[in-house]
Amino acid sequence: MYRRCLTPCGINRTTMIEKLVSGGQTGADRAALDVAIRHGFSHGGWCPKGRIALDGVLGGQYQLRETPSADYLQRTEWNVRDTDATVVFTFAATVTGGSRKTLTFARVHRKPSLHLPLRQVRDYEDPAVQLQRFVKQYRIRVLNVAGSRESKEPGLYLNVVKILEDAFFWSETHPGMIGGPGEG
Repeated sequence: MYRRCLTPCGINRTTMIEKLVSGGQTGADRAALDVAIRHGFSHGGWCPKGRIALDGVLGGQYQLRETPSADYLQRTEWNVRDTDATVVFTFAATVTGGSRKTLTFARVHRKPSLHLPLRQVRDYEDPAVQLQRFVKQYRIRVLNVAGSRESKEPGLYLNVVKILEDAFFWSETHPGMIGGPGEG
C-alpha cells in the first residue's frame, strides 16, 4: 500500500513525517488533526474516555483512541509516550498548565520536545522553519502536536494551522510558488 509522507522543504527524504498526533483539545491539538484531515494525511492519538473536549464530544472524523480514564493528563502523557517527539505551541513565552505538563512528560519519557512561543519567535525566524529543523534534527516520523487550548489563547488554532501547513504542506497550500517557508 502506498503511504503518503510529508517532506518539508529542505528535509532529507529519509526523515519524513508519517503521522500527526494530538489529544483533540481545542486550539493547537485540534489544528493538527484538522490539517491532517484537510490534506488526507495520517493522524491519531489518545483522547480522554468519552472523547471529551472543552467544546463537547470529539467527532468520529478524528481517528483518536480513548484512554481508560477521563483524566486529560493520561491522554497527554500517552501521546508523548507513543510518539517520536512533541511540539508545543503557545503565544506566551512561559508554558503553564497542560502545556507545561506535556513538556515535563517529554523529559520523563526522554523524548525530544520543542516549545514554539509564537509571540517570542527568536531572531524573527519563521516558526515553520524552526519546526522543520526540529523534525530533521531528530528524524521525527510521528509528531505529537500540543499547546494551549483556544479559550486560553484565542487565535492559536489558526496560527497553528498556518504553521503546520507551511512546514509540511507548502506545495499544496501555496500552489505555483517556488521555495518554502522562510525563503524570500
